[in-house]
Amino acid sequence: MLEVYIDFKSPYAFIAKDPTYALEQEFGIEIDWYPLTLDIGSFLGTARTSDSGKVVENNRSATQWQSVKYAYMDARRYASLRDLTLRGTQKIWDSSKAAIALQFVKQQGHAPLKSYIDITYDRFWKRELDIEDVEVLKALITEAGADQEGFDEYLAGPGRIEHDSLQEKILDLGYFGVPTYVIDGEMYFGREHLPRVRWHLAGRPGPLPDIANDTILEAV
Repeated sequence: MLEVYIDFKSPYAFIAKDPTYALEQEFGIEIDWYPLTLDIGSFLGTARTSDSGKVVENNRSATQWQSVKYAYMDARRYASLRDLTLRGTQKIWDSSKAAIALQFVKQQGHAPLKSYIDITYDRFWKRELDIEDVEVLKALITEAGADQEGFDEYLAGPGRIEHDSLQEKILDLGYFGVPTYVIDGEMYFGREHLPRVRWHLAGRPGPLPDIANDTILEAV
C-alpha cells in the first residue's frame, strides 16, 4: 500500500500529483491519500498581496521572503514542463476545510476522490478557487461526483476531529512536509524521491536509485 500525504496550498505537491497518479496505473494499485495541513506561517511568516502583486501585509523577514520566492520560481520551472498554470497565492490559506472535504469524498470512492483532488489543485493554482469557502467546497464535492449531503455536519464535528487527530499523528510519525510517500512504513519526502518510490513499489530490484536523475526530470 502506498500512502501519499498532500496539502492543496503546496506548489510542490501540485506538480507531483500527475506523476504520482502514474504509479497507480504502472503498478495496479490505489493510492491511499491523506491531508497533511502545513502551518506555513510558523516557519515562513505571513504576508498578503493585492491582485497587482503589491504587498499589503507583511510579517516576513528578508530571508523568509527569499525562501518563498525561490520555492515559487523552482515550482514554476517544473510546472512549465507539464504546461501547468501555477500562480503564486496572495496569502497563506487555511487549507484545513479543503482537507476535511478530501476526507469526506474519500469515503465515497477512489474515482470521486481523484476528481476532487484534480479540480481543487487545478483551480486553486489558477486563483479560481476559494478553499476556505464552505459553499464553494460543497459545490466542488458535487462536481467531483460525490454526494455533499451531510458535509456541513461532518465539517463541524467528526471531520474536524478526524483531521486534527490525524495532524497530531502525522507529527508524531515524523512526517513534516508534502508530498510525503510512505511504503511499508518507510517515508520518502518530496517529489524528487519518485524514482525511489517506484523502485520500492517494484520490489526494490537492484541498487537504490539516485534521487537526481533523468527519470525525475521526465516525471515532473
